[in-house]
Amino acid sequence: MNLRRGLQTLFSYSLLMLIAVLCIFPFWWTAVIAFSASGNVFSFPPVWWPQDWTLAHFEEVFRVIPIGGFLWNSVCLTLMTVAGKLLLCAMAAYPLSRMRFRGRRTVLAIIMFTMILPGEVNFLMNFLSITQLGLVDSWFGVVLPNLVTAISILMLKQAFDEIPQDLLDAARIDGAGEITILFRIMLPLIAPWLATVGILTAVETWNDYLWPSLVMAKPEDFPVSAGVLYLRGTYGSSTRVIAAGTILTVAPVMVAFLWTQRFFMRGMDGAVK
Repeated sequence: MNLRRGLQTLFSYSLLMLIAVLCIFPFWWTAVIAFSASGNVFSFPPVWWPQDWTLAHFEEVFRVIPIGGFLWNSVCLTLMTVAGKLLLCAMAAYPLSRMRFRGRRTVLAIIMFTMILPGEVNFLMNFLSITQLGLVDSWFGVVLPNLVTAISILMLKQAFDEIPQDLLDAARIDGAGEITILFRIMLPLIAPWLATVGILTAVETWNDYLWPSLVMAKPEDFPVSAGVLYLRGTYGSSTRVIAAGTILTVAPVMVAFLWTQRFFMRGMDGAVK
């Protein structure tokens, strides 16, 4: 039994290490290319360590495109999207969890049905709506379609379901209204879930380039995920400069995720329960 258990543990850890290597390799390979001054970019087997360390490719990125402005645009868009989604999704999840009204199950079923549709299906209708609202070429046009998603509503509904009903009944006896219960009692209690939704939204918004590219017309207003694509046109043959721009795009969200991962894991643990 001890040998069998040891072999199972060895297999599990080996499988996890293999998955970790497969996940880390693209980013590591990109970083090696960005920091290397020489060597064959597409050599096989790939080079695992930078040759002739240099920061020249990063300096070239800052010289060619306004990467600082792109990063600031991404920060603003991400904060607007996260704040709006947490507010609206929490206000949608609370009645689905704690209120009984006619058509509640139908509304919940429709929300769940939208999860099977690919995001690209909504591009046309979203763009037509944004055009009619006069929000084309504006940050609000980029943010508005991403403020409410089915998965966020369902995650927060699950969080609200786990709060004891006695706590809400006691608050109502004391004269608290539904808005007071939501903002002063319920939301503080589901802080880990809110952090999870916020982290997932931040990563998704930061990495999104297709929708901002469709809505925005002025390059100076682009987020970094879309703005860094200008390196491909300017430096079509300079893979190292493109790799440096990619590192500058991915690094902030990786640092933010590592800093907030404890909140993410607490929220996911609660969601699984």
